[in-house]
Amino acid sequence: MSGEHVEQQGMSVDAKRDMEEERLDLISKLPPEILGRIVSLLPLKQAVRTSSLSTPWRSLWAPLQVDLYFASDQMTGQEASKEAAQVMATFLRSCQRPQQWKFRLGLQKNKQEPSKTVQQLLVLATMGVDKELHLNFCDGEQVPNVFQLTLGLTTKTSGLSSLKSLHLRSVTLFAENLVSTLFSNCLLLENLKLENCSGLQSINIEAGNYLESFTVTNCPDMVNIKVSAPNLESFKYQGVLPLIQLKNTSNLIDVVLNLRDGLGYTEFDCEELLYLLASLKEVEILTISGWLLEWMCSAGVIFGQLQFRFNKLKELRWIDSLMNRTKRDSLACFLNSTPSLEKLYIEIDQSLSSIPHPFFHHYWHEPHLWMDYKTVKCNASQLVVLKSVRLVGFTNEEDELLLMDLLLKKAVTLKSMTVTSPENHPWSVAKVPLTQLKQTSRSCVKQMVVSATNKEYCFRFTGEDNSCSCEGCI
Repeated sequence: MSGEHVEQQGMSVDAKRDMEEERLDLISKLPPEILGRIVSLLPLKQAVRTSSLSTPWRSLWAPLQVDLYFASDQMTGQEASKEAAQVMATFLRSCQRPQQWKFRLGLQKNKQEPSKTVQQLLVLATMGVDKELHLNFCDGEQVPNVFQLTLGLTTKTSGLSSLKSLHLRSVTLFAENLVSTLFSNCLLLENLKLENCSGLQSINIEAGNYLESFTVTNCPDMVNIKVSAPNLESFKYQGVLPLIQLKNTSNLIDVVLNLRDGLGYTEFDCEELLYLLASLKEVEILTISGWLLEWMCSAGVIFGQLQFRFNKLKELRWIDSLMNRTKRDSLACFLNSTPSLEKLYIEIDQSLSSIPHPFFHHYWHEPHLWMDYKTVKCNASQLVVLKSVRLVGFTNEEDELLLMDLLLKKAVTLKSMTVTSPENHPWSVAKVPLTQLKQTSRSCVKQMVVSATNKEYCFRFTGEDNSCSCEGCI
């Protein structure tokens, strides 16, 4: 009897818990119309996440399927793409709330044999009420075919003419004409993003006066990017190094060149890279891979002697897998061309692949040989407005310490230098003469002392968690 009593008592506890959870989730019991209204008030990214809350929310995102088949003996692939784009736009503009559609597009040999499809493309479309559209493509190809995208505008209006944000994912050769047609009708487009497009080798964009942001990530076959957009403010690229040509982009403010995947299919052309950097001379925020600066300096480039400088650059973010002597000195060389720099962010990400630089015959400048650290330090320019330095992934290597020494010496108005270990422990940094070490080390905060190479001073690292005292000398 006592066992039955315990079991009944346990069941009652479970029942109470279920009742409590059910009582707390009263929102899920609202009518679908009300749930749809709630979703329509959220940004699209947050709205889609509601599908994981419960079944009523998930049902809001059940995609509506539309099948469109065209006879290849009656129209070309380009004609079929234009008609498909018109049909898709008609359905998408009917959305009263954020919604998903699954379009299955196919080319058939003829209408009498609908089962014999020559090509088929699946498009998962997610439309937001804030004029944002995400398109995810799939054509079933195991090995992607190479293709290029040429995107330009037309004066013809359509259901997508008021679209502001377009996110394209996994575009394929079969979707090339469809994407071009869709883009041509986006007259007011402000944000464009391409992601995970295997086989895409070339992008040529002629945008109007509204495009402000263009992002390309994880397109492993990229060779060439050409953009003309008079009001473009943000250009962000992540992947292999392609040939990038930015024309008519004088309003650029924020640029990301995250070349984490290395050289790719193009040859390293120092002249073309200098043209690219010259087109970025007016930017205010720049993210760049350290190996690119290293290679350019190895090829003979001396940034302080170029015909242009980054006079408006206020924030610089440097990314690489490690900090060694050549990367340190190439960063110091690049800083000579940034007289207005206020913030410097250095990220050492050990998960990135190391990209060793090749041997170059110095052909562009006078021979630019790697010098000893004292000469590099002597030739470095004063960073008169640099206020903040942050180094993430600090591993206490000698080249990291020498870079910190250089920055503490040249940043005459520096207010803060912070380093973060790979374990994500933050420390503030100060350079302390050995003669003052004993007087300054008596405090109840977490500290670590690191000897400098010249033995005249130490770096004192003070933990930002204000824990108990902990000192060490390395």
